[in-house]
Amino acid sequence: MATTKGQVIRCKAVVAWEKEQPLSIEEIEVEAPKAHEVRIKIIATGVCHTDISGWKGILPYTRFPAVLGHEAAGIVESVGTGVTFCKEGDHVMPIFLPQCQKCQVCKSPDKNICDKFMVPPEKVGFMSDGTTRMTCKGKKLHHFLGTSTYSEYTVVDESQVVKINKDAPLDKVCILSCGVSTGYGAPIKIAKEKPGSTCAVFGLGTVGLGAVMGCRAQGAKRIFGIDINNDKKEIAKTLGVTDFINPKELGKPIHEVLIAETNGGCDSTYECIGNPDLIKSALYACKPVGGQSIVVGVPAQGKTVTFDPYNLLYGRVWTGEFYGGFKPKDDLPGLVEDYMKKKIMLDEFITSTMAIEDIGKSIELVLQGKATKIVLYFKPNFVI
Repeated sequence: MATTKGQVIRCKAVVAWEKEQPLSIEEIEVEAPKAHEVRIKIIATGVCHTDISGWKGILPYTRFPAVLGHEAAGIVESVGTGVTFCKEGDHVMPIFLPQCQKCQVCKSPDKNICDKFMVPPEKVGFMSDGTTRMTCKGKKLHHFLGTSTYSEYTVVDESQVVKINKDAPLDKVCILSCGVSTGYGAPIKIAKEKPGSTCAVFGLGTVGLGAVMGCRAQGAKRIFGIDINNDKKEIAKTLGVTDFINPKELGKPIHEVLIAETNGGCDSTYECIGNPDLIKSALYACKPVGGQSIVVGVPAQGKTVTFDPYNLLYGRVWTGEFYGGFKPKDDLPGLVEDYMKKKIMLDEFITSTMAIEDIGKSIELVLQGKATKIVLYFKPNFVI
């Protein structure tokens, strides 16, 4: 078999040429990895709201033209000089959140936002040397969140690659690289939920359902799931929700209902959408003395929340989290193993699996609330 190491690879990718313009399937060229980079053959990639928000220009993570996608798993095709932790043929997950293992944050046991993630605006969309590795029709394509997984091959900085068990099904564990883990870690790593507690999760998408699963794993006794889509009720119950509430069916604000249902407020609340009004409702819905509210969802850039600071005076804790508080290289392999041991669920999140050519349809289904998680694959990499 001919090797592709050191060569430019021509492959299929989804290209976002401009903000909110139709995505197109193109043949692109992917350069060989440079020093401390890894080129990965993507086997499966999830469709995440963050990709859609990037395409719409809502979040400051996109420079066009771009190859989107950041929730994936694949196989190492080749590595650049200096890469020692993985080799050709290893199964890996490209991760949007770096872990360089060298900066002060990476060396801290309780922080996970690596310095390499905090890039200035002028460096968004580029590799660390200020260039890109993807080209289409003579134009340079920008990277998205350092991963660009809507491509059959991608090049990623070594700090954004996690080596995983070769026996793990790549079309399932790929969804651990963003949404599920972001929600799942909130009750475990951030709130440190206690057995017997009462929790409320606002928004039952992939992130919110991950938070539900985390609350149950921590032994929460009562878990409220809040969503305006009644179709979410069945999967929410499967993953641990004890009380499903649709706010549109109430005669008063959701936080008032939760306070009444819990005799004073929840022990913990998790806002998993990024809606400023719901962030405030989640804060009010937790106990005024010792309750905690975690902002898990990512708000659109520039949104603000106005509230009376008196609501924090008695000891409410109001905080946020990113990627569930997990350090990718340290924690993700263990989450994969937990899935293999059936300690966490992933199959239940996946509504359907589609070919990359169905990217438009998959985004439409996600926006319509008809899919929890859609996984895309590249023919003939993966056979359904």
